[in-house]
Amino acid sequence: MAKRHNKFQRLVVPGLVFQSIVIAGGYGTGAELAEFFFPYGFLGGLIAMCTVTLGFWSLVCAVTFEFARVFKTYDYRSLFKELLGPLWFLFEICYFLLLLIVLAVVVAASGSNINEVFGLGKWIGVLIMTAGVIYLVFKGTDVLERVMTIWSYVLYGVYFVFMILSFVKFGGGIMEQFGAAETGPGWVLGGAQYAFYNLACIPLILFTITGTESRSEAILSGLIAGAIAIIPAIMLFIAMAGQYPETASAAVPVNVVFRALNIRWLHVVFQIVLFGTLIETGSGFIKAVTDRLEGQFCTAAVPRTWIRPVTAVVCMFLGICVSSFGLTGLVAKGYGTITWGFFVLYVVPILTWGVYKILRQKRRTP
Repeated sequence: MAKRHNKFQRLVVPGLVFQSIVIAGGYGTGAELAEFFFPYGFLGGLIAMCTVTLGFWSLVCAVTFEFARVFKTYDYRSLFKELLGPLWFLFEICYFLLLLIVLAVVVAASGSNINEVFGLGKWIGVLIMTAGVIYLVFKGTDVLERVMTIWSYVLYGVYFVFMILSFVKFGGGIMEQFGAAETGPGWVLGGAQYAFYNLACIPLILFTITGTESRSEAILSGLIAGAIAIIPAIMLFIAMAGQYPETASAAVPVNVVFRALNIRWLHVVFQIVLFGTLIETGSGFIKAVTDRLEGQFCTAAVPRTWIRPVTAVVCMFLGICVSSFGLTGLVAKGYGTITWGFFVLYVVPILTWGVYKILRQKRRTP
């Protein structure tokens, strides 16, 4: 297989793309962080984030990347056929349920985002987001990977500025939370639940590791991916601490911080960056479907040029339908159940049977 990118890019780009898909609406607004980490106090939540969540993300990324490298399974269908055998379809069922939930939430969030920042109708936001998703999916791997990488750098910059300005203005309150040293019981479970909540995104980014050349590269890029994905959450969590406990119960915690900061330009830039992440998340989830279909049906003799645009349009239409019928909140409640399905069908097998197959394959290699 031809080499793709230099070594630095091969190690870092998978993490940047993983972070782009994970962040979505709940992570970016601080809502998920408030739900999964603030119940254990600021310090307890921070420890859970930096140890348990980071540990699970990095470990599962590392093993999955190496499994995909060894068995050349660079889409979720081929990965799970190799991992689960004839039961691979169970993962696909869970994935399509998750796809509907994610697209519904992304559609709803994009409409609210445009309405809040620019005062435009929500459907304008939905149309812009839909057009962006369809364009990125249609353009394919190289463009999508490049856009996600660049946007991740932008996001890192904006989040860093947000954290620094919050620290400058509310540093006393933030340090007070550090000094309180509150670590509520159950922080390990909270960190694990949030990790499991997002692990289904890992099989979606296998297109970024096709150029991985060795076991050390696969494992190191996986470890780095976990860190890249969690660092923006840490910065956001620290910024939110300055307005704790209000941010722990707000529907959109970052808005609480922005009201206190009263820096309009930063709020607008932050929301624009967040809107971009919604496009990235929708694109990442749909691209996994197109990769799966192209891997099964496409050949050099029988190209399927219609797969990308048709799949993108159909998936976005379904997401809009679910969202417009007001089912987002209902289906989101089922996300917890689906998450445990991914834990049983993906996390446990990849860390047990998957590791065994990797080691056995190495022994068989001359």
